[in-house]
Amino acid sequence: MLLDGPRSELGGEVPRNRMWIPSRRIRLTVVLAAVPVLLIGLQLLASHNGFLGPLESVWADLTGNPKSFTVPWAGLGLALIGLSWRNRAIAFGAALGIDLAYQSVRSLFGGPLAMGNGPVMVLAAIVVLALRKGQGAERRNALHAAALGILLVLSNKVADVWLFITMLAGPKVLDEHVVLVDHALGDPSWLMGQLLEWAGSIPTFILHWVYIELPLGAMIVTVWQLRNVVKTGEWPGHYLVRTFLTIGLIGPIVYIVFPVVGPIFAFGADGHAFSLGDYWPNLVPPIDLTPGALPFDRMTPRNCMPSLHTAWALSLFVHSRRDVVTGALAPRWLRWGGTFWLVATVSATLGFGYHYGADLLAGAVLCLAVESALRAPERGWDRARIQLVGAGFALFAGLLLSYRYLSLTYAENPLPAGMLIVGLVAAYVTAFYRTWFAVTPEPAPAIAVAS
Repeated sequence: MLLDGPRSELGGEVPRNRMWIPSRRIRLTVVLAAVPVLLIGLQLLASHNGFLGPLESVWADLTGNPKSFTVPWAGLGLALIGLSWRNRAIAFGAALGIDLAYQSVRSLFGGPLAMGNGPVMVLAAIVVLALRKGQGAERRNALHAAALGILLVLSNKVADVWLFITMLAGPKVLDEHVVLVDHALGDPSWLMGQLLEWAGSIPTFILHWVYIELPLGAMIVTVWQLRNVVKTGEWPGHYLVRTFLTIGLIGPIVYIVFPVVGPIFAFGADGHAFSLGDYWPNLVPPIDLTPGALPFDRMTPRNCMPSLHTAWALSLFVHSRRDVVTGALAPRWLRWGGTFWLVATVSATLGFGYHYGADLLAGAVLCLAVESALRAPERGWDRARIQLVGAGFALFAGLLLSYRYLSLTYAENPLPAGMLIVGLVAAYVTAFYRTWFAVTPEPAPAIAVAS
């Protein structure tokens, strides 16, 4: 029998100098131990400070008014990946029926429109039934997919709490520094804000919908990536959810280190008494040659640096290009959809005044560095991967440090400074493309049996 050796996503044999990777059992044990500890700790912190904790939010999803419509249903959509078509229909029908029943009761008593109870209940039911009645590959697929859905829901709960933590940890914000960097980039938030005002209500509505429905876009791409797991019984080594969750673990830590509230708050009407003036989006604020930390309220999250919406939308775009198993081009509808989601998200983050251009560049670099660390695990940690990941995180750290300590230099030398920032990011994007996409992946090698 002749059997070709394993090949990387870019073709060529996988190098043998791999770094040690914990076994699946070890990773599962760590996650199962860490998740409840994290949720309980955040719940205690939330209760002590008087805001909604993750466990309370989950309980509201089960028995009260869910906070989000999209996230529970996107989570259920991920869970359905691991079920047979018959069980998918049953699970979807049950979730829809529960949601309609809950909403009927809410409407009867004058409550709000709040769908999402059904998917959360069905997610829990899938886990219970898989553990009690499932066997073999059927059980593994159901639990694996349900875990993805549950992680999506829980990560959203954790993110909500973390926004409150950024307010507690960052009484002062660094917007005065970041706006000087944005002067060197051409004040993109002000330009896009004015463009949206000119465009009118329809483009604004579309961009707002895309901005808040990012989990839906992620679910669509992930469902396509994992569409064959029930048929084949094999899960790809990497897919979109892994990048999404990793970005969500790393990015929010920077919120504490580099607190920024965004143009619409620091330089617009939404900042109220703490705003430096009603500048955004029609007036570019004057250059302040003495930037410092600006005291701000305890109601506005410090969640701008880096722009995780940009990082997540870029990861969605990257994963909408090719099939993660075969390396073949994705369908045209998916590639166009991924492009639309990225362009619309970037336009929304700037056009609504939620982010500076500097935030977006940092978010893009973070995304590509994380993706480079996770992508094509069968390739191993060869020299190209190590260099790309190291350069990405070094560039990310360099951007943050320069934003903080060289912002005045940026403002005094806008043209060369702006060209330098954009050039460095463009060079890193080019290196990412050349490493992962410039070479067309070879199809999976066939097994030839000697006669």
